[in-house]
Amino acid sequence: QVQLVESGGGLVQAGGSLRLSCAASGRTFSSYTMGWFRQAPGKEREFVAIISWSGVMTGYGDSVKGRFTISRDNAQNTVYLQMNSLKPEDTAAYYCAAPKVGRSYTTYARDYDYWGQGTQVTVSS
Repeated sequence: QVQLVESGGGLVQAGGSLRLSCAASGRTFSSYTMGWFRQAPGKEREFVAIISWSGVMTGYGDSVKGRFTISRDNAQNTVYLQMNSLKPEDTAAYYCAAPKVGRSYTTYARDYDYWGQGTQVTVSS
């Protein structure tokens, strides 16, 4: 079991930056791939970024590639999402998630069983 709590969202102007954090409970955090997803009103949940259990492998959705960076600190049971050059279309609720099969490296939301409550990011133009 993994419990996840996101923080760091807020209101920012276009071109600005935010850093999201996701604190995980449980002794096995370091065994889990971690993902970030987002969902805007009226839209489907979208893959944003993924990081392997070791942190060696990372991946990004096309819309955020080159602007967002995912990282993790297994000693602190925390995963981060650094978001730079933010655009109004990045406005959404952002969720961190862990897959049911801990080391499964997947970008599909359906493969993730553990979700945080979400943190809102709003980018003004």
